[in-house]
Amino acid sequence: MASAASAEHVGAAPALRRLYVIRFVFAAAWAVLLLVSGSDLTVAARLLLFLYPAFDVVAAVVDTRSARADGSVKGLYANIAVSSLAAVGVAVAGASGVADVLRVWGAWAVVSGLVQLLVGVARRPMGGQWAMIVSGGISVLAGATFIRSASQEDPSLTTLAGYATLGGIFFLVSAFRLSRSTGRG
Repeated sequence: MASAASAEHVGAAPALRRLYVIRFVFAAAWAVLLLVSGSDLTVAARLLLFLYPAFDVVAAVVDTRSARADGSVKGLYANIAVSSLAAVGVAVAGASGVADVLRVWGAWAVVSGLVQLLVGVARRPMGGQWAMIVSGGISVLAGATFIRSASQEDPSLTTLAGYATLGGIFFLVSAFRLSRSTGRG
């Protein structure tokens, strides 16, 4: 007989699966738009840079609705705070230059990656979370790389498109793995 916590995880899985698919679609579209806008800090690029962490805030707020039973709520609240600060930080850094944007983005990637890893570990009983755990670890490493690349002679924003794409792919993998682990979809 399944435990009450397991039953609650299964009940939360469809909402979480939808959210993961939406996050994949957003990340892929965002990456394409960033590549099209180039590596200059145009108004469009600055708007895109703000929208990515702002979308992460919205997604974390939606995610808290499905997280009541799995012990990840504190991590999601931390993610909301960190991503809110990142959205503001990226908007301010956008007025200074690409290097400052990469530093802010890198710091955000490190901290939010740690949070994502911890939320994934808390949700392991739900299944389908290994991709979120790996993605969190990769985000930490990528963030350190962004910070380091900010000191290069000609830093570029285009690496952020790859970061978003890979993160989106991990969300999609988690959506499919979540489907398989709950026996649905």
